[in-house]
Amino acid sequence: MTAAPQVARLLTLAPYLQQREYVDVAEVAADFRIKPRQVLDDLQVLVMCGLPGGLPDDLIEIDLDLAREEGVIHLRNSPLSRPLRFTRDEAVSLIVAVEAVREVADASIAQAAQSVIAKLSGLLGETPPVRLDVAAGGDDVRDQLGEAIDQGRQVRLTYDGLARRGTTTPVVDPVRIEVRDGASYLVAWALGRGDWRSYRLDRIAAADLTGQPSQDHGQPPAAVGALGDAPDTATLDLDAEAAWVAEYYPTRGVTALPDGGVRVALPVADPGFLTGLILRLGPCVRAVDPPSAAADALAEAHAFLAN
Repeated sequence: MTAAPQVARLLTLAPYLQQREYVDVAEVAADFRIKPRQVLDDLQVLVMCGLPGGLPDDLIEIDLDLAREEGVIHLRNSPLSRPLRFTRDEAVSLIVAVEAVREVADASIAQAAQSVIAKLSGLLGETPPVRLDVAAGGDDVRDQLGEAIDQGRQVRLTYDGLARRGTTTPVVDPVRIEVRDGASYLVAWALGRGDWRSYRLDRIAAADLTGQPSQDHGQPPAAVGALGDAPDTATLDLDAEAAWVAEYYPTRGVTALPDGGVRVALPVADPGFLTGLILRLGPCVRAVDPPSAAADALAEAHAFLAN
């Protein structure tokens, strides 16, 4: 009996061979990550496959002698050569992945990504029930940073850092843009600090080229300032409708409360992150530890109202 993985492979193998007039057995094995012996076994099964009727054009035709003796595969007929369609779950997963690319890409790549999303959504026949909420900043900022990274140019940022409650203008050598913890970040070497820093793109008001080339500072850490490495922890008691926080952000512990709420322990590298999260959750937050975090959020809310 043919195993399910082999069936899936055969359905892909038929259109693969149809697009290649002559192909080496070793090349097929490498592309499908199987052994050459398995390729020959698959071909033996494939020649018995086709459409009902048993007429000459209904079955897949492969020169098995050529494959065994010379290691070359030649498919002469395949009624099963149409490419496979994505399942709904596969299409949704790809949409989420391409949406992440679109949110942090420059204008040209973002446009191509949007085209891919539209085509995948067309396969679903409906609006996909997903929307990736990535704090990615403005298009102009992303385009400028992308240009600076590609050209190896130095940038002066206008940065609204919530942790310091003010705007700074650091000069940096930008290296890459990455998405983590539900936000996109610029990873760069900060000249004034002489160290690697991460800057949230949605807090960068402007990125201006200085006219100077960026310098090589080696490879940055895998995740500069990632929340998982944060030194502090905050605990939030949340209503049930805010339980998504436990799935969306890295946590150091999650406890279910009797009435359906959750107690979430969050790593905190930037106090401004915690303040923003509390303000975003609003009345869904029942309790905050440490209390100073709640006081900071309350003060921030009063400042916004005063303005």
